[in-house]
Amino acid sequence: MDVAERLFAERGFSAVSLREIAREAGVAVSGLNYHFTDRIGLLSAIYARHTQPMNARRRDLLSEALRTPDRSDRLTAVLRAYLLPAFASSSDSGGGAQFTRMRAVLSAEGDPEARRIIADSFDDTTRAFIDAIAQCLPGAAREQIVWRSQFLLGALYYTLINPERIDRLSDGHVSGADHTAAIEALVASTHASLMGLVTPQMAES
Repeated sequence: MDVAERLFAERGFSAVSLREIAREAGVAVSGLNYHFTDRIGLLSAIYARHTQPMNARRRDLLSEALRTPDRSDRLTAVLRAYLLPAFASSSDSGGGAQFTRMRAVLSAEGDPEARRIIADSFDDTTRAFIDAIAQCLPGAAREQIVWRSQFLLGALYYTLINPERIDRLSDGHVSGADHTAAIEALVASTHASLMGLVTPQMAES
């Protein structure tokens, strides 16, 4: 699984064969077929290894966030609940940063079977967060919430897979490896974007 994840992150899903994975891992193709059936089964196992604990942690934090009475503060807590597990995964010994890179590569590649695995792994939890955001923004159009949530996901991807760009553009005054600062910046920018969907009349209703 580690070898497959690395190869998929480097070259995409379609360009890597099961035989190549077996050769790099030093195992027989028949062994991979026995355990995973095919490449899709292997990819599904990789996603399950990372996303099940991430999604469980997100839902735990979301439950806590929803108890925040003030809507603006609750939105901040909801956004943090979404981001914190992703950053924790990116720094763990299981290769979370590599998994994030693989997710970005596979999303851009657009393989239909890989897209199905991505959807199965994330969509239910993502919908729960979109629902929670909507509760914080009375009267805001759901389609706009979905768009801005997608922008947050793109920013999260890029922040995790290309942190050195922050160092370079800030001339070393800011470190892209500072996850605390990254989370606070992502929360602040997304909070402002989402709150912009609520007019004063909506907020009073």
